[in-house]
Amino acid sequence: MRQLALGIRLRDESTFENFVIGANAEPVAALRTGTAPSVWLWGPSGVGKTHLLQAACAEAGAPAAYLSLGPGDPLSPEALAGFERARLVCVDEVDAVAGDARWERALFALFNACADLGTRLIFAARAAPRTPAWALEDWRSRAAASVVYQLRDLDEAGRIEALRRRAERRGIELPAETVDYLMRRRARDLGSLLALLDALDQASLAAQRRLTVPFIRAALERIEGTRS
Repeated sequence: MRQLALGIRLRDESTFENFVIGANAEPVAALRTGTAPSVWLWGPSGVGKTHLLQAACAEAGAPAAYLSLGPGDPLSPEALAGFERARLVCVDEVDAVAGDARWERALFALFNACADLGTRLIFAARAAPRTPAWALEDWRSRAAASVVYQLRDLDEAGRIEALRRRAERRGIELPAETVDYLMRRRARDLGSLLALLDALDQASLAAQRRLTVPFIRAALERIEGTRS
Protein backbone atom coordinates (compact mmCIF):
# COMPACT_ATOMS: atom_id res chain seq x y z
CA MET A 1 0.00 0.00 0.00
CA ARG A 2 1.49 3.35 -1.02
CA GLN A 3 1.80 6.22 1.44
CA LEU A 4 1.84 9.74 0.01
CA ALA A 5 2.62 12.92 1.88
CA LEU A 6 -0.19 15.42 2.49
CA GLY A 7 -2.48 14.18 -0.25
CA ILE A 8 0.12 14.12 -3.03
CA ARG A 9 -0.98 11.55 -5.60
CA LEU A 10 1.16 9.51 -7.93
CA ARG A 11 0.56 10.16 -11.60
CA ASP A 12 -0.88 7.10 -13.31
CA GLU A 13 1.58 7.36 -16.20
CA SER A 14 4.63 7.44 -13.89
CA THR A 15 5.75 3.83 -14.26
CA PHE A 16 9.04 2.26 -15.29
CA GLU A 17 7.32 0.74 -18.31
CA ASN A 18 6.28 4.20 -19.53
CA PHE A 19 9.75 5.71 -19.10
CA VAL A 20 11.82 6.14 -22.26
CA ILE A 21 15.24 5.09 -21.00
CA GLY A 22 17.59 6.53 -23.61
CA ALA A 23 21.07 6.80 -22.06
CA ASN A 24 19.75 6.18 -18.54
CA ALA A 25 19.79 2.38 -18.37
CA GLU A 26 22.12 2.25 -15.37
CA PRO A 27 20.17 4.57 -13.01
CA VAL A 28 16.84 2.99 -14.00
CA ALA A 29 18.21 -0.48 -13.27
CA ALA A 30 19.55 0.74 -9.92
CA LEU A 31 16.14 2.07 -8.92
CA ARG A 32 14.38 -1.12 -9.94
CA THR A 33 16.76 -3.52 -8.18
CA GLY A 34 16.86 -1.45 -5.01
CA THR A 35 20.25 -2.70 -3.86
CA ALA A 36 21.62 0.71 -2.80
CA PRO A 37 20.24 2.03 0.51
CA SER A 38 20.41 5.65 -0.72
CA VAL A 39 20.39 6.94 -4.31
CA TRP A 40 20.81 10.53 -5.53
CA LEU A 41 19.47 11.33 -9.02
CA TRP A 42 20.40 14.63 -10.55
CA GLY A 43 19.83 16.45 -13.81
CA PRO A 44 18.01 19.47 -15.26
CA SER A 45 14.26 19.91 -15.33
CA GLY A 46 12.48 17.66 -17.81
CA VAL A 47 14.79 14.62 -17.77
CA GLY A 48 12.34 12.45 -15.80
CA LYS A 49 13.43 12.66 -12.16
CA THR A 50 9.89 12.97 -10.80
CA HIS A 51 8.66 10.22 -13.13
CA LEU A 52 11.31 7.80 -11.83
CA LEU A 53 10.72 8.61 -8.16
CA GLN A 54 7.00 8.05 -8.56
CA ALA A 55 7.62 4.90 -10.59
CA ALA A 56 9.78 3.55 -7.76
CA CYS A 57 6.94 4.21 -5.30
CA ALA A 58 4.40 2.58 -7.60
CA GLU A 59 6.52 -0.55 -7.91
CA ALA A 60 7.62 -0.76 -4.28
CA GLY A 61 4.94 -3.27 -3.30
CA ALA A 62 5.13 -1.95 0.25
CA PRO A 63 4.43 1.29 2.14
CA ALA A 64 6.27 4.01 0.22
CA ALA A 65 6.37 7.79 0.48
CA TYR A 66 6.84 10.42 -2.22
CA LEU A 67 7.59 13.94 -1.00
CA SER A 68 8.40 17.05 -3.01
CA LEU A 69 10.26 20.01 -1.50
CA GLY A 70 9.86 22.32 -4.47
CA PRO A 71 8.40 25.83 -4.30
CA GLY A 72 4.69 25.73 -3.62
CA ASP A 73 4.70 22.25 -2.11
CA PRO A 74 2.93 22.39 1.29
CA LEU A 75 5.51 20.66 3.48
CA SER A 76 7.31 21.81 6.60
CA PRO A 77 10.55 20.30 7.95
CA GLU A 78 8.59 18.63 10.75
CA ALA A 79 6.56 16.72 8.15
CA LEU A 80 9.54 14.48 7.38
CA ALA A 81 9.41 12.83 10.80
CA GLY A 82 7.98 9.32 10.76
CA PHE A 83 8.49 8.49 7.10
CA GLU A 84 11.45 6.31 8.00
CA ARG A 85 8.89 3.64 8.94
CA ALA A 86 8.06 3.17 5.24
CA ARG A 87 10.18 0.78 3.20
CA LEU A 88 10.91 3.41 0.54
CA VAL A 89 11.09 7.21 0.82
CA CYS A 90 11.50 9.37 -2.31
CA VAL A 91 12.36 13.05 -1.81
CA ASP A 92 12.01 15.20 -4.92
CA GLU A 93 13.55 18.66 -5.54
CA VAL A 94 15.66 18.28 -2.40
CA ASP A 95 18.05 21.04 -3.46
CA ALA A 96 15.18 23.57 -3.29
CA VAL A 97 15.76 23.82 0.47
CA ALA A 98 19.56 24.24 0.28
CA GLY A 99 20.74 26.84 2.77
CA ASP A 100 17.76 26.40 5.11
CA ALA A 101 19.24 24.91 8.29
CA ARG A 102 15.86 23.72 9.61
CA TRP A 103 15.21 21.71 6.47
CA GLU A 104 18.72 20.35 6.36
CA ARG A 105 18.52 19.17 9.97
CA ALA A 106 15.24 17.42 9.11
CA LEU A 107 16.84 15.74 6.08
CA PHE A 108 19.86 14.73 8.17
CA ALA A 109 17.56 13.17 10.77
CA LEU A 110 15.52 11.38 8.09
CA PHE A 111 18.66 9.97 6.50
CA ASN A 112 19.96 8.64 9.81
CA ALA A 113 16.58 7.21 10.84
CA CYS A 114 16.21 5.45 7.46
CA ALA A 115 19.73 4.03 7.78
CA ASP A 116 18.91 2.65 11.24
CA LEU A 117 15.73 0.93 10.00
CA GLY A 118 17.01 -0.19 6.60
CA THR A 119 14.62 2.08 4.72
CA ARG A 120 15.56 2.86 1.11
CA LEU A 121 15.98 6.53 0.19
CA ILE A 122 15.90 8.10 -3.26
CA PHE A 123 16.64 11.80 -3.66
CA ALA A 124 16.23 13.90 -6.81
CA ALA A 125 17.85 17.27 -7.43
CA ARG A 126 19.10 19.50 -10.19
CA ALA A 127 22.72 19.06 -9.07
CA ALA A 128 25.08 16.46 -7.62
CA PRO A 129 24.90 16.18 -3.81
CA ARG A 130 28.00 18.26 -2.98
CA THR A 131 27.07 21.13 -5.32
CA PRO A 132 24.12 22.92 -3.62
CA ALA A 133 24.89 25.64 -1.07
CA TRP A 134 24.05 23.52 1.96
CA ALA A 135 24.25 25.20 5.35
CA LEU A 136 25.16 22.04 7.32
CA GLU A 137 28.32 20.08 6.49
CA ASP A 138 26.91 17.03 8.29
CA TRP A 139 24.01 16.94 5.84
CA ARG A 140 26.31 17.56 2.86
CA SER A 141 28.34 14.53 3.96
CA ARG A 142 25.25 12.34 4.32
CA ALA A 143 23.90 13.41 0.94
CA ALA A 144 27.23 12.67 -0.73
CA ALA A 145 27.22 9.17 0.78
CA SER A 146 24.41 8.22 -1.61
CA VAL A 147 25.02 6.35 -4.84
CA VAL A 148 24.93 9.18 -7.40
CA TYR A 149 23.52 9.00 -10.93
CA GLN A 150 23.21 11.80 -13.46
CA LEU A 151 20.09 11.54 -15.61
CA ARG A 152 20.74 12.37 -19.26
CA ASP A 153 18.28 14.15 -21.49
CA LEU A 154 16.77 12.19 -24.37
CA ASP A 155 17.98 12.71 -27.88
CA GLU A 156 15.48 13.71 -30.56
CA ALA A 157 14.46 10.13 -31.29
CA GLY A 158 13.86 9.54 -27.59
CA ARG A 159 11.73 12.67 -27.23
CA ILE A 160 9.64 11.63 -30.22
CA GLU A 161 9.15 8.18 -28.68
CA ALA A 162 8.09 9.71 -25.35
CA LEU A 163 5.66 12.00 -27.17
CA ARG A 164 4.16 9.07 -29.07
CA ARG A 165 3.80 7.00 -25.89
CA ARG A 166 1.97 9.82 -24.09
CA ALA A 167 -0.33 10.26 -27.09
CA GLU A 168 -1.03 6.52 -27.24
CA ARG A 169 -1.92 6.38 -23.54
CA ARG A 170 -4.35 9.24 -24.07
CA GLY A 171 -5.87 7.66 -27.16
CA ILE A 172 -4.59 10.47 -29.39
CA GLU A 173 -3.88 9.89 -33.05
CA LEU A 174 -0.56 11.62 -33.74
CA PRO A 175 0.36 11.57 -37.45
CA ALA A 176 4.00 11.84 -38.46
CA GLU A 177 3.51 15.34 -39.88
CA THR A 178 2.06 16.49 -36.56
CA VAL A 179 5.05 15.16 -34.63
CA ASP A 180 7.40 16.79 -37.12
CA TYR A 181 5.63 20.15 -36.74
CA LEU A 182 5.80 20.03 -32.95
CA MET A 183 9.48 19.09 -32.97
CA ARG A 184 10.44 21.79 -35.50
CA ARG A 185 8.28 24.70 -34.36
CA ARG A 186 7.97 24.43 -30.58
CA ALA A 187 10.19 24.10 -27.50
CA ARG A 188 11.88 20.74 -27.83
CA ASP A 189 12.68 19.81 -24.24
CA LEU A 190 10.59 16.83 -23.19
CA GLY A 191 8.73 18.50 -20.34
CA SER A 192 7.54 21.33 -22.59
CA LEU A 193 6.55 18.92 -25.35
CA LEU A 194 4.47 16.73 -23.03
CA ALA A 195 2.79 19.74 -21.43
CA LEU A 196 2.02 21.07 -24.91
CA LEU A 197 0.53 17.73 -25.95
CA ASP A 198 -1.73 17.73 -22.88
CA ALA A 199 -2.95 21.26 -23.68
CA LEU A 200 -3.58 20.35 -27.31
CA ASP A 201 -5.43 17.21 -26.25
CA GLN A 202 -7.82 19.33 -24.19
CA ALA A 203 -8.29 21.74 -27.09
CA SER A 204 -8.99 18.90 -29.55
CA LEU A 205 -11.53 17.33 -27.19
CA ALA A 206 -13.31 20.66 -26.77
CA ALA A 207 -13.39 21.25 -30.51
CA GLN A 208 -13.97 17.59 -31.47
CA ARG A 209 -11.08 17.88 -33.91
CA ARG A 210 -8.06 15.72 -34.72
CA LEU A 211 -4.55 16.99 -34.00
CA THR A 212 -3.70 18.02 -37.54
CA VAL A 213 -1.04 20.64 -38.25
CA PRO A 214 -3.60 23.36 -39.18
CA PHE A 215 -5.59 22.67 -35.99
CA ILE A 216 -2.44 22.78 -33.85
CA ARG A 217 -1.32 26.04 -35.45
CA ALA A 218 -4.68 27.66 -34.74
CA ALA A 219 -4.88 26.20 -31.22
CA LEU A 220 -1.40 27.47 -30.34
CA GLU A 221 -2.30 30.94 -31.56
CA ARG A 222 -5.32 30.92 -29.25
CA ILE A 223 -3.33 29.55 -26.29
CA GLU A 224 -0.54 32.08 -26.72
CA GLY A 225 -3.06 34.90 -27.21
CA THR A 226 -4.72 33.97 -23.92
CA ARG A 227 -1.36 34.02 -22.08
CA SER A 228 -0.21 37.36 -23.49
